[in-house]
Amino acid sequence: MRLTLTVNGRERSADHVWEGESLLYVLRERLGLPGSKNACEQGECGSCTVRLDGDLVCSCLVAAGQAEGREVRTVEGLADADGRLAPLQAAFVEAGAVQCGFCTPGLLLAAEELLARVPRPADADIREALAGNLCRCTGYESVLDAVRLAAARAPAPAADPERRP
Repeated sequence: MRLTLTVNGRERSADHVWEGESLLYVLRERLGLPGSKNACEQGECGSCTVRLDGDLVCSCLVAAGQAEGREVRTVEGLADADGRLAPLQAAFVEAGAVQCGFCTPGLLLAAEELLARVPRPADADIREALAGNLCRCTGYESVLDAVRLAAARAPAPAADPERRP
């Protein structure tokens, strides 16, 4: 089958896709986007995390056919068009949250989703948001530092006119 989807804001197609192939396989092998990693193939580690229509999913568990006509955001979509790192990516580098890098794509996408929902997260929010991502190198403290740093550097959220003091 021919699979057509929007990846990082750009329509992409892949031919001769077997509908049972994983979205992860299509992204990495057919579309040349190696950022999402193939580790456990069971949805347990989070290294293959992408956003599918805005929702975080383990791309190893999504059949390629399920992505037809949908929007996917991968770690490659975080940097700007000129390849400059997003502020969250820069915070990960600065805080030393990138070691072997295998878990980093999933952690970045989970953190991005969190910061979109909760611009000033408490540590408990960060821990919960990143709970689906396993890392064997960092011990997580540098990852927490990176998310805190990115949140602190982001512009303050606009006041909610409906909210009363």
